Amino acid sequence: MMFTRSIALGMCALFTMVLSGCDSLRFAPGEVQKQNAYLHYKTVEAAAIRSQQAPTPPAVQELTRQAALQSEAIMAHYGLPKIIPPSNTIDELLSEENNTITTQAQQAASDRPDAWKVADGLMETGIVLAGLLGGVFGTRTVSAITLARRKSKALKEIVTGNERFKRESFNATDDFKAAHENQSPATKELVASIKSTV
Repeated sequence: MMFTRSIALGMCALFTMVLSGCDSLRFAPGEVQKQNAYLHYKTVEAAAIRSQQAPTPPAVQELTRQAALQSEAIMAHYGLPKIIPPSNTIDELLSEENNTITTQAQQAASDRPDAWKVADGLMETGIVLAGLLGGVFGTRTVSAITLARRKSKALKEIVTGNERFKRESFNATDDFKAAHENQSPATKELVASIKSTV
């Protein structure tokens, strides 16, 4: 019994850590982000070359040269795209097609994994691992993880319902807040992280 509680507490702690850190989770760069990083590199490189050819102050020349080096490092981090966008001339760099790539990359950059799906996936992985272990330990672990998963879903549904209630019943907002004023700091933190994903 104590062992099952320890596993459930461990899963709740893991769940809390996942929720508090999910804003930092990002998808790997997709093709459009790789294309945009490549275009950024080629654009900054073109500006560096132009600044060397035109009568510009040495500081501007050095800034554009340094920016090109920094941009090359960013592009190397993202990786080369499978399809290289047109970027041999300034006109190609400034084309509508490349502007579209930049717009799509900006939209894709704000995508984040859903915290609830990440937590659910971790719990499913725990269930599978416990099932592989088998025996009494496996059965107890599956039960504990399943219970933690159900509690997690229930908590999300409660917070979602509370937020809807506060929006629809703005006259009762003060009473609602007063009813929850004695929550522990840990509970308030957990609810705040859940509210940010709802």
